[in-house]
Amino acid sequence: MNSNSSGKGLESFLSGKGFYIVLFLCAAVIGVSAWMMAAGNETMSNDALQTSVSNQESRRVETVIIPARPENPAVFDPDIESEAPAVSDEGPADVTAPVDNIDSTPVEVAAPVYVWPLSGELDRGHSGDRLVYDVTMQDWRSHEGIDILAELGAVVQASCAGTVESVRRDDMFGTVVTIGHADGSKTIYANLEDSPEVTEGQHVEAGQAIGTVGHTALCEIGQPSHLHFSIQVNGNEVDPQDYLVG
Repeated sequence: MNSNSSGKGLESFLSGKGFYIVLFLCAAVIGVSAWMMAAGNETMSNDALQTSVSNQESRRVETVIIPARPENPAVFDPDIESEAPAVSDEGPADVTAPVDNIDSTPVEVAAPVYVWPLSGELDRGHSGDRLVYDVTMQDWRSHEGIDILAELGAVVQASCAGTVESVRRDDMFGTVVTIGHADGSKTIYANLEDSPEVTEGQHVEAGQAIGTVGHTALCEIGQPSHLHFSIQVNGNEVDPQDYLVG
């Protein structure tokens, strides 16, 4: 078939029913295209709407109301109405618990009993503030203790129970033992021999041997052999004869 015959056949087809077939196909193509465009626009519109709604929800801020916190959160319950405690006209209750079996009677501490540290006559007594003549020093001075005559080596006893506070060598009174007692008083034993029978910190009972009479007190060396004995109450020298019994 040559080109002339092909051209005539096409012209004959278009001039007949073929023209309407081509026209229908074109219209169909146009209709399908229009439908596809409309469907695409609707899809895009729905997507845009959903995006807008999503953005609005993400920007929305919810307001939450938080109830006021009570002072004591451990007992707070919003569903329970608390009632104010009733106020009594009688004033606050006495919460002091009674204490039974307490004896408020003052306890009296018995004064210690002082016994004579050894037996013997009194050579010199306690003068207090009064000045007396001292044969050893050959002057007038006060005598704060008492001098009890006794032979050298005579046993000297503790006048009262207590604790030995010191055992020392004094320049004037020689070997001296001091005993402290429960009421705070002290007894002092001077002119003892060099080696007493007690040591510092030792507890002694009344009548217990603490040493022997010596000849070590230079300030009383002009007197016969004796024990120089004194008592201190509240730090003051007192007359031992006012305290000694027996």
